[in-house]
Amino acid sequence: MNTRITTLDAPPSLVNVVHLVYALHALGLAIGAFGAASVLGSFLFGWPSIIAVILNYVKRGEARGTWLESHFDWQIRTFWWALLWALLVAGVSILLAVVLVGFATWAVGMFALGVWAIYRIARGWLRLKDRQGMPAAQAG
Repeated sequence: MNTRITTLDAPPSLVNVVHLVYALHALGLAIGAFGAASVLGSFLFGWPSIIAVILNYVKRGEARGTWLESHFDWQIRTFWWALLWALLVAGVSILLAVVLVGFATWAVGMFALGVWAIYRIARGWLRLKDRQGMPAAQAG
């Protein structure tokens, strides 16, 4: 496992921002799990995750060179990879819908991506709690 080594400690206020971003993503996932939207749909298009991604981009420069930089990258990659894979699943499912298989690929694909997003947010938040950086340059 590749973990970045950094020498600069992060200010407590920035640690709180990263906790807030994980909390917003978790709220988006929970809204999807317990509401009318899908888990992945709520994660990608719900206001909590949209706010979280905006915070990531606004505050990411402050994390450069600290152990939190990997968390910012992890959170941003989680969001964009989920969107990319959701578009891919949607495209394949639309093509396969003519033979009715597309409905199954849509359901299975979106469920799997929802589980993947939950895993990514939980893993990142737990490592943040333990003051550990995230593995570098991994999508999963």
